[in-house]
Amino acid sequence: MAADANLARLLEHPAIWRGRNAAPPAVLPSGFAALDEQLPGNGWPRTGLIEILVPRFGSGELYLMLPALGALSRALGARWCVWVAPPLVPFAPALSAAGFRLDRLAVVEAGPRALWAFEQTLGSGACDASLAWARRPQPRDIRRLQLAAERGRTLGVLFRPRRAAREASAAVLRLTLEPLGSGVRVSLLKVRGAARGAVELSRPGGWPF
Repeated sequence: MAADANLARLLEHPAIWRGRNAAPPAVLPSGFAALDEQLPGNGWPRTGLIEILVPRFGSGELYLMLPALGALSRALGARWCVWVAPPLVPFAPALSAAGFRLDRLAVVEAGPRALWAFEQTLGSGACDASLAWARRPQPRDIRRLQLAAERGRTLGVLFRPRRAAREASAAVLRLTLEPLGSGVRVSLLKVRGAARGAVELSRPGGWPF
């Protein structure tokens, strides 16, 4: 009984975190109502690393992220949005037309040090979001990137080839993207607190790549 009383007093200490008092994780609406219905919390995680696996780079991945990134860039006190090693030159008029503030965008051509540059931007505390394209990151790289995103309170987005779908990953969310004739199909591979699912999204023309 004395041990139970001591434990109860300990748990009342203000320095002790108790799970039931935890606030739900912050999310960022994706800009697609059908996709938000599939995502935990109804949006992209506001902090942490997500992986988007594509058949080839430049096959619609920015279309999927642009509404959320545009909203971040327009927010009061917006921090940077950094793109590390994009496969194509971003088309600035399309970004601007989609509501993205170009003065909040920085593009980094890092070459063989792309993952290092990505990790630095994630953990810097200076970015709302950081995106990177990488073909063969190792599991230990993914773990470091996830920890850096948490440390910097940043949404990290890593685009990888679809062949990585069977690999283990520390990312908080993983999905695949498949181009369709009039849009894209998004399939959720790893979702914390939600069931796997798939959704098709239509795509208008004029996107940055």
